[in-house]
Amino acid sequence: MTAAPDTELIRKALRKVVDPEVGANIVDLGLIYRIEIDAPQLLIEMTMTSPACPMGEMIIDDAYSELDRILPEDWQPEIRLVWEPPWTPAMMSEKCRLSLGWDAEPTP
Repeated sequence: MTAAPDTELIRKALRKVVDPEVGANIVDLGLIYRIEIDAPQLLIEMTMTSPACPMGEMIIDDAYSELDRILPEDWQPEIRLVWEPPWTPAMMSEKCRLSLGWDAEPTP
């Protein structure tokens, strides 16, 4: 690809990255908190469903692989793992919550 990607193209690429423990992509799960483009720099701030997520490293590696497919060669993507705000199921897209059978907020 030669044209600079926009936020939507980046989200589309990241939708190919699936959290294997949940079976849903990281965008619809609400794990992507921020995408900042300042060509040729790309910063993505994301989280995991839990700080103890055993698949975290693999998910980040998969995200870098998908970004490498769409970014021009001279771009420098950085994925920053953040824990604030803590992830909750309410951050998932409605479609994702429904497909997984999760409520937005746990009921007592």
